Amino acid sequence: MNHNEHTPNESHYAVIFTSQRTPGDNGYHDMAEQMDRLASVQPGFLGVDSVRDASGAGITISYWDSLEAIRNWKREESHLDAQQRGKKEWYQHYEVKICKVERAYSSRGRSN
Repeated sequence: MNHNEHTPNESHYAVIFTSQRTPGDNGYHDMAEQMDRLASVQPGFLGVDSVRDASGAGITISYWDSLEAIRNWKREESHLDAQQRGKKEWYQHYEVKICKVERAYSSRGRSN
């Protein structure tokens, strides 16, 4: 799991992407790394958390400072290409939810 250390405590937005992968990599891993790098330099990007299990079920949550930043990311040319490949090659199904995060807080594990 990639843990996001940069999510603010104040109000922001989360894009929740849940998916079921198709079998095989078919270039997915390289594209996912490329999209992570590209997203990280987009205006308004705050961070990402992602996990996928052995069956191919996954969830990625990206955090953004505004709905406008999310819209701009959705329209970014390389991201559009990745979305099309995802629909054709990488995902049996997926779902996207955009949520407003009103408040966030966390706890760190104890050190012994």
